[in-house]
Formats: sequence, C-alpha cells, structure tokens
Amino acid sequence: MKRALFLLMITLMFGTAFAQPKQRRVQKSEQQQQSLPQQPQTQLPQTQQQQPQTQQPKQSQRKNPSSAMSVRAQISFPTAVDMPEEVVWRRDIYRELDLSKDVNAGLYYPVEPQGKQLNLFTYIFKLAQNGYIPVYEYPTDGSDVFTNETRVDMKTILDNYHIFYEEQDGKLKVDNSDIPSSEVKKFFLKESAYYDQANSSFHIKVLALCPVMLREDDFGGESTQYPLFWVKYSDLEPFLNRQTVMPSSLNNAATMSMDDFFTLNMYRGQIYKTNNAQGKTLAQYCPDEAAMTAEQKRIEKELDDFRKNIFGDPAKKDSLDSIAKLELASKKGKIKAAKNNSSRTKAGKSKKGKTTTPANSSARVTVRRQRH
Repeated sequence: MKRALFLLMITLMFGTAFAQPKQRRVQKSEQQQQSLPQQPQTQLPQTQQQQPQTQQPKQSQRKNPSSAMSVRAQISFPTAVDMPEEVVWRRDIYRELDLSKDVNAGLYYPVEPQGKQLNLFTYIFKLAQNGYIPVYEYPTDGSDVFTNETRVDMKTILDNYHIFYEEQDGKLKVDNSDIPSSEVKKFFLKESAYYDQANSSFHIKVLALCPVMLREDDFGGESTQYPLFWVKYSDLEPFLNRQTVMPSSLNNAATMSMDDFFTLNMYRGQIYKTNNAQGKTLAQYCPDEAAMTAEQKRIEKELDDFRKNIFGDPAKKDSLDSIAKLELASKKGKIKAAKNNSSRTKAGKSKKGKTTTPANSSARVTVRRQRH
C-alpha cells in the first residue's frame, strides 16, 4: 500500500512539473541562460551589414530588367511566350519602319509627352535613362550583338549625339523638350519568322528595335540617318504593356497596348536585310532600286507561301484525291451510258409498234365480176 502511494506521489510531481504553461517554461530557460557567463560577440559595422542587402537588388535588376516592376504589375501586364530555341525552321529578317506612314503613325505621335501618353522613342529613352533597360551599340556593319561588352552607357549616347542633359547627384536629367523625339522618324526592327513544331504553328516574333534619328546638316542638305542603339524587345516588352497606342485614325476609341501592336504584327516596314551566309544587305547585292523592290517582294512571297503551305500545297492534290476523282468520273460515265441505252431501247420499241403507210398510195378496191 505504501509503495502504491509513493508511486502516485511521484507521478503527481512529474505531472505538475510538465503541466506548467509554455510561457513559464520559456522564462525559466531564459533565466538559466542569463545565469551562464556570456561570451563577447564581434559585431560588423553597419556599412558592411547593409552592403550585401543593397547589392542583391541591383544584381537582380541587372539580370532581369523586368524586376523593376512589382509582382502585381507583372501579373497585370503579362508578356508573350518566348520563342523556343529548338525550331525546325526559322528566318531572321530586318525591316525599316517609316513612322510617317499612317500604319506606323501611332508610334510617332504625340511628339511631345501629353500627360501619361508618350510616343515609342520617348518611352524607350526614359526607360534607358533611368536604368530600367540596357541598351547596346549599333556597329557600322549594322549587326546586333547583345553582350555585356556591347552595352553602352546612356551618357555616352547623349554626348555623341549632342543631346543636352544635366547631372544631379549622379543621375542624368533630360528635359522633355531636349529629347529628340521629333527627329526619330524611323525604326530598325529585327523579327524572326519560325515554325513551332510543338504546336504546329507559324509565328513572327519581334526580337530587337533600333531608333533611327534623321538630322539635317548645317547647310540644309539631305537628312542623314543616325541609328542610336539597339534594345532587346524581351527587356522592353514588360513596360510596353503599360503604354497604349491608337492603331486607326478612323476610330479614336480603338486603342491597344504597344506590346499588342508588335505581337500582332500590325506594323509595316520594308525589308532591308536578311540573315545570310555572306552577311550582306539587300542594297549590297541588288544593283538598283528596281532589283531591290523585286527582291523584297520575292522574300515576302516566300514567307507567305511557307505560312500558307505548312500542311501542304492546296493546289497540288494527293494521289488518293486523284483516285477518288477518277472513280467519280467513271461513275458519271456509267450513269450517262445507261441513260443513253435506255433512251435507245425506248425509241426502238416505239418504231416497232407503229405501221407506216405511204401518203400518196390509193386505197385498194376489189371488184367481183358477175356472169351474165
């Protein structure tokens, strides 16, 4: 009996010890830790602690320019699907967009900003000036290379083309009136026409844009073209969803985003170069303008024919179609022959059933002689 009471008391003591609330147990553990001797800790200066935190967002912005946008903005303005790397057919084409034409005029106007409405060059200029998108140099041969070695500082572009700016606290400041948006009347555009075998579809994807400034000489001669820089469309695409453009002059209520304008290929431009083994432009291997126009039409026809004839040329029939056509013709011939035979048999029966008498023949009269 005594042993049972002793065991019951021990169990009650353990129950009361573990039945304490969690907060009291934490307080006891903290008191025990405070009673122990504390070791001195070496603290880093605040500048060293904050340095990696400030470097991480900068590095992420360099890797992905769209990281400057919030997550909510990226969800509200999604981008199109990138072109797959492995495709069975692809052709890179360079076009020259003339903004004076009515089809592309929505990218040129308004020349100066009107509230939040900007034209394409002013929008690209402000994004590059604030460091949201990188820009790449335009070499003399007109090629496009998007690497860290070919990146250009915006200050260098402003100095090379004599664009007035002010530098305040290490930041470039350019007034809206000093942005040469009125002189940028053309764009070089690189697009890729490809066949996606994953879903058996034909697409045309814009890859890069280059604003071209037309500036007259001091003597009033012909204006000279100055390609400013290349910008990758994938870097520019998240921001183009925010800016709208009016594609039609007839319906002012019909607006769309600039990204939709390029994704739906609503722009129009003449081909001036295609990727070839020699790396030549059309002007280098076409002797005159007539030959260049014919070459442009030939390339456009090749693209259109490939798009239409992905699943076969509708003009060329298959062997099975020709067999079906022959069978149909033989059936029609048999039906026609049967009709002719039936008409002939009917005509023969009608001839047999009728008796023919000559019209001029007189009636036969029999006379019996009587004996007297």
